[in-house]
Amino acid sequence: MEYEKRLIPILREGIHIIKMFIYKTIRPGLAERYAERDRIYVNRLTGAIINELFGTPNWEEPFLTFNRENESIIKRELQALADDYPALKIPLTDALRVQFICDSQEGGENAQILSQAKELELLLMDRDFPLPDQFMNLARSLGELSDLTLQTPMGSA
Repeated sequence: MEYEKRLIPILREGIHIIKMFIYKTIRPGLAERYAERDRIYVNRLTGAIINELFGTPNWEEPFLTFNRENESIIKRELQALADDYPALKIPLTDALRVQFICDSQEGGENAQILSQAKELELLLMDRDFPLPDQFMNLARSLGELSDLTLQTPMGSA
């Protein structure tokens, strides 16, 4: 039990790194598609898409109004993710599954998030569930790849 209490925050950190990796991956495409919009709009759109994927909408203003006003764009972009960014399926599948387990351990699971990802063809159903060390290695690798985390020599950290 104590192990799980220590493990969940570590896994959530990995989920957060993967969210940031997804942000950095999809933002340039959105900036190109919505070139007539300013940087703030593109940043909010990118964040809204990720929050929708992970079931973590931002209920504060100005994000609440932004999400409401751009609901159809957010949905359209969500539906395009699988085709536009197929390489995101592995980290997204792993992050959503780990998030589900973390939420379950904390009494707040939301199976709708996994169902939505499956409907969007983003969830790889035949992929094995990642063990914690495998998940954290994936998160760390993606973080290093996109300059989100510091590279550490093997055997440390």
